[in-house]
Amino acid sequence: MSPASPPFPPATRERWRELALGVLRKSGVEAASPEEALASATYDGVTVAPLYDLSDLPGDPGLPGLAPYTRGSRPVTGGWEVRQRHETADSEAVLADLENGVTSLWLALAPEDLPRALDRVHLELVSVVLDAGERTREAAETLFALAAERGVRALTGNLGADPLADPSAAAELARRCAADFPGLRAVAVDATPYHDAGGSDAEELGCSIAAGVACLRALTEAGLTAEQAFGQLEFRYAATADQFLTIAKLRAARRLWARVAEVCGAGGGEPAPGRADPAGPGPRRAAGGQVQHAVTGSAMMTARDPWVNMLRTTLACFAAGAGGADAVTVQPFDARLGLPDAFARRIARNTHSLLVEEAGVARVTDPAGGSFYVERLTEDLAAAAWEWFRGIERAGGMAAALDSGLVAERLAATRERRSANIARRRDPITGVSEFPNLAERLPVRAPGPGAAGTEPGAEAAVAAGAEPEPGRTGLPRITYAREFEALRDLADARDERPSVFLATIGPVAAHTARASFAANLFQAGGLATVPGGPETDPDRIAAAFAAAGTPVACLCSSDRLYGEHAEAVAAALRKAGARKVWLAGKGSYEGVDGVLFAGCDVLAVLRTTFGDLGVTR
Repeated sequence: MSPASPPFPPATRERWRELALGVLRKSGVEAASPEEALASATYDGVTVAPLYDLSDLPGDPGLPGLAPYTRGSRPVTGGWEVRQRHETADSEAVLADLENGVTSLWLALAPEDLPRALDRVHLELVSVVLDAGERTREAAETLFALAAERGVRALTGNLGADPLADPSAAAELARRCAADFPGLRAVAVDATPYHDAGGSDAEELGCSIAAGVACLRALTEAGLTAEQAFGQLEFRYAATADQFLTIAKLRAARRLWARVAEVCGAGGGEPAPGRADPAGPGPRRAAGGQVQHAVTGSAMMTARDPWVNMLRTTLACFAAGAGGADAVTVQPFDARLGLPDAFARRIARNTHSLLVEEAGVARVTDPAGGSFYVERLTEDLAAAAWEWFRGIERAGGMAAALDSGLVAERLAATRERRSANIARRRDPITGVSEFPNLAERLPVRAPGPGAAGTEPGAEAAVAAGAEPEPGRTGLPRITYAREFEALRDLADARDERPSVFLATIGPVAAHTARASFAANLFQAGGLATVPGGPETDPDRIAAAFAAAGTPVACLCSSDRLYGEHAEAVAAALRKAGARKVWLAGKGSYEGVDGVLFAGCDVLAVLRTTFGDLGVTR
């Protein structure tokens, strides 16, 4: 552009609306505004708009390291702890992790297994997080004994105590940490069970804040000061492949907890000088600065096509780091199959290395800060979560809300809505509900401790109506892919894979799109598809159907060719013995039992087809 040329006209929302409406109308979409046509909503009812600008900013989010901590609990980034989970006392696996990038150990082990797992581990250099359930006190005493035996006076990590389950043990351990191990926290506020029960992001957040407040009450009633109680808590959240919601969730969590600290009179805007922060480099955070451990979510993990889990966990790890988590655990891609092998653990830890060292995610504090979209999403998510938290408090607090069924009912309603979207593939699951690979050969893994429900086929009982295995909160634990995977297991168990005949009417160009759609749909349930080839003659199509040896057929072609041939082909298929005739597309034709289209209930179609094929559990 030459110096004399006029500048570009300013971009305005009104001009965008005008242009966007023009494009939508050309596409056949009639709407009063592009926002109406293009906006979507989260499971919390938070609107995700197609466009954001300066007017969407909710206000000043503050600075990193200062209240309300939306932008981070620490003033500068130093990366995050690479925290690997171990469920067996395999000291070689532990050392391999530590020698190759892991900086923190999450040990879901019995107390007697800790010495073997921590053999040759320098406790003064490694953050250790315990997860021993009802035996937390024993596990903590074992860790203290190991430290004393090795002359280690400074421990970091978390003992995994739960004041809601065992208030006396939690209080005793919290007092000991506060007095003797200032870098060690006693209490883990684990929000992942609410996520794993099918809850939404705001529901997970609200439950976590309510549980955190319950922990504060238990600790202060046991004699700790408010500041000491705040300093003993670490929060655990699920990170998912929805990177923006994960970033916003972690930012909102810090803001919500800062509000709790402010109300309790322990918020404080400045960290205490001269004290190291066990969760990372720099000065110790103030009481209101939430310590966060993000774990790539279990609900999104699949047993089928498990290699896609590498992509899911990479997105989740990025989001956790960008969202400001202090520690991040990447679940190995084969976690649903049993105990991860060395290769899977290596990929998990290298995910961190790639994001930190190559992508530079940790070079910037709160990299999403200032984004109109992320700031608005953070604000709206925090508001929804706070309202849910208040509802739990009105019900008497977290323990009462769990006992009364309030939490379970709320999460169940969200789980049902999510299940409906998964069934209709509005929430697609790559490799399972979309683009399944029937020829895949799954890796074989040894079952882990208490691993019922982790192997392929183990969740078939859930799909059949059995109650899922409950977690510590008494809530069910689900995976989003479970119902599709149960059908895959059912189909795989047959000596010969059940199949559906695709009556491809007309030339390849006319039927390919809908034949591919139908094949993808049926294969999501483990059913093979047998294409009939380009043909319009009903008798030849019927002969190909008879040769396929299946009682179910699906017509695949263009709307124009359906008008010319669908009814005749359907009649010929009926005469050849078809028990059910589907049609890929929309429309009503004599002899056609049902139609398959984008947004149809795929699980209902598959279950009906299994019945027509005589395949039962």
